[in-house]
Amino acid sequence: MALNVVSNAGPLMVFSKLNVLHLLKELYGRVEFPFSVYSETVRAGISRGFADAQILNSFLLQNNWKPAREIEMPMDLKAANLDRGEKESIALALSKNALLLMDEERGRNYARQKNLQVRGSLGVLIEAYAKKLISEDQLRLYFQQISERKDIWINPDLCVRLLEEIFGSDPG
Repeated sequence: MALNVVSNAGPLMVFSKLNVLHLLKELYGRVEFPFSVYSETVRAGISRGFADAQILNSFLLQNNWKPAREIEMPMDLKAANLDRGEKESIALALSKNALLLMDEERGRNYARQKNLQVRGSLGVLIEAYAKKLISEDQLRLYFQQISERKDIWINPDLCVRLLEEIFGSDPG
């Protein structure tokens, strides 16, 4: 049974910056995303000259992953204090009863209140490690890169804590 998966902008950008978009395909086969997320990650990114936007665009074209355009949005979600991409990603995930990939905490909390299963970029990398798609060394490297990069907004302390949970207190 194929799992429906919807992504917000954050995980797509993180995986583009790390150049590991292939892991999304290997784990989930296909990932859906709303047009607003495409606009934010690809269109705006390319216009600003961001290399990761070009990487993401090439990956999407290569795999024929196109954004969803028509998304029915519940009234309470329209009123939520979230950005457009988060709202549309949650609405799309709700409509498909999908796993939602999202890093932003406020959006994750809202999605959980709607009984959606939510996973962030770090959780996807941990899943890839658990399914032996990446090695322990690769997982540690990706977490280190996420911790050190100024263009990825994931708390470095969270990276340390999750690695400790997985591998014990040995910093490796």
